[in-house]
Amino acid sequence: MNSQGNTYTFVYSIVLVVIVAALLSVISLSLQPAQNENIKNEKRQNILRSVNILSTASESETLFNKYITEQFIINSKGERMEGNAFDIDVAKEFKKACDQRQLPVFVAQTEKGTKYILPLYGAGLWGPIWGYVSLDENKNTIYGTVFDHQGETPGLGAEITSQHFQTQFQGKLIFDNDQLVSILVKKGGNATGAHEVDAISGGTITSRGVETMIKNYLTCYESFLKQK
Repeated sequence: MNSQGNTYTFVYSIVLVVIVAALLSVISLSLQPAQNENIKNEKRQNILRSVNILSTASESETLFNKYITEQFIINSKGERMEGNAFDIDVAKEFKKACDQRQLPVFVAQTEKGTKYILPLYGAGLWGPIWGYVSLDENKNTIYGTVFDHQGETPGLGAEITSQHFQTQFQGKLIFDNDQLVSILVKKGGNATGAHEVDAISGGTITSRGVETMIKNYLTCYESFLKQK
C-alpha cells in the first residue's frame, strides 16, 4: 500500500482510533472499582459528618460500621421495605412522587445518644444540591447537617457547605405542636425562632433551595418521624 496515498492515511487513522479507544476503555474499566470505592467512602464520610463524626476516606468504612448500627428503607407511610439503604440512588428517587420513593434511614449510636440520619436532594441556583440531616431520638430536634452542591457560585451559594451556615441548623425543631413546619431560611439576619436559620448573604436562591429541599424530604418522611 502506498504510504503517501489517501487510502493508507484513511486506514492508518481508523486503526489508530480503534487502538486509542480500546486503551481508554481498558483504563476506564480498570479504574472503575477504585472510583466506585471513592464514591462509597465519600458517602460514608458525609453520613458520619451529619452526626459530627469526622473521618478520612481510609477509615470511613471502619467508623461507619462502628457508629451506624442500623440502616433500612421505608415508604412514605413509614413502612419498612426490602433493600439496602446505602445503595439507594437519592437523585433518582427525587424524580418520583413521595408515595413512590424508596426512603433510606440510617441509625447512629453516638456519645450523644441515638440519631436518625436522612438523605436530602434538591435544586440550587445552577444545579443540584444534596446532603444529610440528622435528628435526635425524639425525631424533632436537628443534631447536624451536611450540604453539598454541583455548581453553586463560589463565595455565594456555595457557602451552603460552610460550617457557619450548617451549624445554624443544630438544635432547630422541625415540628410545632405535631405539625411539620420544617426549617425556614430567613433573609437579612432575621432568624430568631426555633424553626428558622439565616440565609447566605448574596445566596438567597440557593438558601431557599436548601429550605425547599429539607421540606420536600421531611414531608416524605413525616409518617416515620411521627412514629414513637
